[in-house]
Amino acid sequence: MAGSPTRPASGSRSRMSDAGSEPEISLRLLEIFAAMMRSATTVEAAESLHISQPAVSAGLRQLETNLGLTLFERGARRLIPTNHAHTLYEEIRPIFGLMRGVARRTREMRLGMIGRLRILSTHPLGNSVVPRALSRFLDDRPDISVSYDVRNMAHVIEAVQDGTADIGLALLNTGLEQVNLQPLMQSRVVALVPEHDPLARQDAITARDLQGKMLLGIEQDSQLGNLVRDAFRQQGVPYHPRVESRLCQTAALLAAHGMGCAIVDPWSAQVFPTPGLVIRPWQPELSVRAVLLTRKGVPHSELLRQFVSELQRELRRAAV
Repeated sequence: MAGSPTRPASGSRSRMSDAGSEPEISLRLLEIFAAMMRSATTVEAAESLHISQPAVSAGLRQLETNLGLTLFERGARRLIPTNHAHTLYEEIRPIFGLMRGVARRTREMRLGMIGRLRILSTHPLGNSVVPRALSRFLDDRPDISVSYDVRNMAHVIEAVQDGTADIGLALLNTGLEQVNLQPLMQSRVVALVPEHDPLARQDAITARDLQGKMLLGIEQDSQLGNLVRDAFRQQGVPYHPRVESRLCQTAALLAAHGMGCAIVDPWSAQVFPTPGLVIRPWQPELSVRAVLLTRKGVPHSELLRQFVSELQRELRRAAV
């Protein structure tokens, strides 16, 4: 009859507001649909998704309405997928494979199994224990990448403060206002002496013991250089190193080549192990503290915590 409204075809159930517009598709509804395609009944699908059976039935009806397609023929006791359902399922299967991959990767991120860590260290730790800790840390973490460099103290602090480094590592006995400081381990300064020298038979080395010896010193404007100079002063012994270097590792290297005795941190002492050199504690005891520097207001990631744990183990292994 002319003028009568045209009724939509049965089963179309379209929610498209106008011709040619895309149907509304919810990822959750597709998840319910996929579970139903893998299951014999709506009860089984509900159990796999940990939701109720009515929620599965309602979700399937909603998806059919949104798509304007009949996806299941309703039998007496079960739902029978239509050809549309089989076609749609093949189209969306890669989506759920991708979602499972995303879920797995986010879990690995949460557990510290993937990601990137930016590390800066000052020389005493950066050229001794940190490389060994990094090697152990990366051994069973193939999806971890690391940015690593060894710089001076001021650069390390600045990089942590402005966020260009996730962590800084240093030897520091004082506090800092710019960044968070977490002590990792405290140890004691040591002396490196030639194996054939009578000092090698002593349990500890003092400033007086080194009078008349070829002394390899650390520059006096460094933390360790100041500690050693003060130790000599307190024992009434002139501090006149024959060779003075900027780094503990350099002094240790010179000692390893038989140039004299060096007073260094315990980790630098083991960078250049040689049969002709022995390590003895310095007396009276001078403490040095390995610390972790992190940016204020930024929580530690699981990845960072795992690396720090490995570093602490390496610090303990290497301590005298």
